[in-house]
Amino acid sequence: MAVDTTTIFQHGTLGLLVPGLYDGTITAGELLTHGDTGIGTLNGLDGEVIILDGHAYQAREDGQIREIAADETLPFASVHFEKPDASADLTPMSQADFEAQMLKDYQLQNMFAAIRVDGTFKKIHTRVAPRQQRPYKTLVQATATQPEFKGEHVIGTIIGYYAPHLFQGATVGGYHLHFLSADHQLGGHLLGFEIDQATVKVQRFADFKVHLPIDNTAYLQEQFDNQEIDSAINKAER
Repeated sequence: MAVDTTTIFQHGTLGLLVPGLYDGTITAGELLTHGDTGIGTLNGLDGEVIILDGHAYQAREDGQIREIAADETLPFASVHFEKPDASADLTPMSQADFEAQMLKDYQLQNMFAAIRVDGTFKKIHTRVAPRQQRPYKTLVQATATQPEFKGEHVIGTIIGYYAPHLFQGATVGGYHLHFLSADHQLGGHLLGFEIDQATVKVQRFADFKVHLPIDNTAYLQEQFDNQEIDSAINKAER
């Protein structure tokens, strides 16, 4: 059966995490029917999810990486079926230079795009959201202290998305990138990196499909504050 390589499928919104709606509302198995590549977080805001080549992995707060079972649930995730429409070899560069070059070379500013970088990294700096227990804290409170991890001369993969800033709240406006090392010893939400030698693949999308958890009572009853969401995303995700 042919798969849709033209759409990013997102379950939930990043904004619903802001007040602390962390209960998983889609299974990993169902999520993977909508894409083989992507990012997210697990039930209870439990770590960082990295989805590569049809396998979903969790970077845990203790630094361990494990594959996620099909029946585990997620409150938020973005996925797509990988079919890059552009690729390029990268020379050594900083994160800031990389992000500026991507914007310029692929005119990303007003589109959705999946970004994948495979190669060797001089430096990698990640963080991992700590698992939350009920009653849940807000996203800003929950991520006020997060374990951070660093590596040097790491082989691995950056995966994530660029979204127009207009969509901040539904997702992260701008770049939202996760990392997984080839040996599964380092992973998480990227705070910083330096590329040594790598290949970038870019997949551009005109379509962004959001699937909302309308069977979840807490979600239906929440009164969202757009200004608070914008502020919280900037504090927690950048």
